[in-house]
Amino acid sequence: MPWFSPERHKDRRPFLLARNRIVAGIRQWFDERGFLEVDTAALQVSPGNETHLHAFATDLIQPDGGHERRYLHTSPEFACKKLLAAGETRIFNLGHVYRNRERTLTHSPEFTMLEWYRANEPYAAIIEDCLALVRLAAVISETKQFNWRRRKADPFAEAEWLSVAWAFEKYAGVDLLATLNGSGADRDALAKQCPVQFTDTDSWSDIFSRILVEKVEPNLGNGAVTVLYEYPACEAALARICTHDPRVSERFELYACGVELANGFGELTDPVEQRRRFEAEMNLKEELYGERYPIDEELLQALRLMPPASGVALGLDRLIMLATGATRIDQVLWTPVT
Repeated sequence: MPWFSPERHKDRRPFLLARNRIVAGIRQWFDERGFLEVDTAALQVSPGNETHLHAFATDLIQPDGGHERRYLHTSPEFACKKLLAAGETRIFNLGHVYRNRERTLTHSPEFTMLEWYRANEPYAAIIEDCLALVRLAAVISETKQFNWRRRKADPFAEAEWLSVAWAFEKYAGVDLLATLNGSGADRDALAKQCPVQFTDTDSWSDIFSRILVEKVEPNLGNGAVTVLYEYPACEAALARICTHDPRVSERFELYACGVELANGFGELTDPVEQRRRFEAEMNLKEELYGERYPIDEELLQALRLMPPASGVALGLDRLIMLATGATRIDQVLWTPVT
């Protein structure tokens, strides 16, 4: 049956009404803490520069008939950072983002992302925000326990905090830090310890991701929400390197019932380093997929003005799924992509 059939809509409607209540509660939560809601443009010069993220492309036609390539954003991150550079200090964005090649029970090519930033505040504050919003969604939906594929998590229990290095040691028997040197990584050292299958052409990052997905992630967010923090520096994306150990970064992810809910950073504000990372990611993307996205030069200019900040992107639809007991992401989308 199509999603708009009365029978199917009747089944989905309780989830959708709960979604509206959770969204309203989230907006109130941010308002009470002095955050401004911002509305960022979806059309961007660059959709983001991560190797494995795939964007939707279109053409912007100027009045003179000239064509310029634009992309639907995969995140409002670049626009939000420009607003931080402009002088905003506490902002959040609640809107649709677009990612191609993504469609599973927990993925939709168009979905709602909740993203927020705190200028001049540590990323520990953003992590506490995430935990508070998880509890808020549970309160609003009147649930005491998240369930997903026979996994359970108590959103009100004290969160489990695991460094990536400790999680790899605990669940995969891998000494991850021994394979890292500054911002570099020793592929052969990781391959010798690898408990999962890999190929001779797999890079350190490929092997890292395979171990994370197959050995670590299934154990996260079971019983309580898990904060997985201090990602390796070579997996930092847009995060700062930790001052106490240059091998790791101020990047974290939040998990419940084995489902990734959020990905956040102590934000990198060095435009030279950010350009280096973007170019490396796009070189790899071109090698793997035969395409690359432009670098947003305005973003690099904005980083020079941007204050120290922390920020996070949270998959709102996934949080609503866990809070309401939905089993598929399309159950909590008012009009699913067909």
